[in-house]
Amino acid sequence: MGSSANTETNGNGAPPSSNQKPPVTNGGDASHPPPPSALDQAIIESDPSKKRKMGMLPLEVGTRVMCRWRDGKHHPVKVIERRRIHNGGPNDYEYYVHYTEFNRRLDEWTQLDQLDLDSVECAVDEKVEDKVTSLKMTRHQKRKIDETHVEGHEELDAASLREHEEFTKVKNIATIELGKYEIETWYFSPFPPEYNECVKLFFCEFCLNFMKRKEQLQRHMRKCDLKHPPGDEIYRSGTLSMFEVDGKKNKVYAQNLCYLAKLFLDHKTLYYDVDLFLFYVLCECDDRGCHMVGYFSKEKHSEEAYNLACILTLPPYQRKGYGKFLIAFSYELSKKEGKVGTPERPLSDLGLLSYRGYWTRVLLDILKKHKGNISIKELSDMTAIKAEDILSTLQSLELIQYRKGQHVICADPKVLDRHLKAAGRGGLDVDVSKLIWTPYRDQS
Repeated sequence: MGSSANTETNGNGAPPSSNQKPPVTNGGDASHPPPPSALDQAIIESDPSKKRKMGMLPLEVGTRVMCRWRDGKHHPVKVIERRRIHNGGPNDYEYYVHYTEFNRRLDEWTQLDQLDLDSVECAVDEKVEDKVTSLKMTRHQKRKIDETHVEGHEELDAASLREHEEFTKVKNIATIELGKYEIETWYFSPFPPEYNECVKLFFCEFCLNFMKRKEQLQRHMRKCDLKHPPGDEIYRSGTLSMFEVDGKKNKVYAQNLCYLAKLFLDHKTLYYDVDLFLFYVLCECDDRGCHMVGYFSKEKHSEEAYNLACILTLPPYQRKGYGKFLIAFSYELSKKEGKVGTPERPLSDLGLLSYRGYWTRVLLDILKKHKGNISIKELSDMTAIKAEDILSTLQSLELIQYRKGQHVICADPKVLDRHLKAAGRGGLDVDVSKLIWTPYRDQS
């Protein structure tokens, strides 16, 4: 889990191939490389341009340079880390870079021939305060591609931001195998130390145990009895099922789910104390079993009325409406509890975008059908959406005015239709008649 709610993103926005190789174990001291050979020196002396470029190598961590990306174009990057290439020359390094225009999920290991050394800028000891400022600026820029957004770290002070970025700066696992999919990861996840040398992990798609080798997974699958997440099936409609997993009763599964989710969520924190949370795992079912599509988690007892802590749709299942379904489902549970709910803050940019879309569609549908006046309190009672979220949504749509000490909703039918059209489709519907669930407080 973490403190941000994150939702599905562009399915075409998966990171480029990382070309990540196993860590180098015999490369010498990266900070003090040996001098060039005589042959290298002769080549350098005969070509002034090459001499200048070779003098830059190896590039320092913090160097800014243009790098050729998967689109064939060069984009500005910052060198985050470097490592010697096994059996390479003194300046043969590969570099882990961050594309400064894009989200951290696109960070990758690159070869020297991808870097334009003519564009090298000297390494800068960038102040964290400046980093925070740049993050805030990015929020207001138009996203060049759907992935271009900054995750919500607004709650971090400068020291915490520095610690978070330093600890998670290099993706430790490049790919995972889950069921029939091989998935490129987006972010660092703090797997146990014995997995430090792995660049690919193999997950059992039912119990979520993870292994280093394909052969281990194959042996495990012959023994694993599970064909669906542990816990209670609380919803089934067609081929979709939802399972409620108690983190206290199924601790290993819940922790494995957190390790898996962290590969795709750029959160500050991964909680190991899963006892306090319930996990709602959405599955597509067929004759082979129930295959996880995504999940959301919520605290068993939230003093802040949070009805969702983390939310994730796995990359192969994105752009299919599952993220909207998970949000809608969390509110249906709140209605069953007789409470209003709100997602845990801070929201990521795309989290806010998805929630604002959900709130907009739900509220506009009601306003369009409702005859006469309706208050924010009545809207909250009908939808289980917190009054503050309703107010901020209507204000963003310019559908509310403040008159004589109170908020007045202005619901012109033509304006409502325009906003509904802009909000897009609502995704998959939750068939409430198929939800069989008892709130946690009422469970024996």
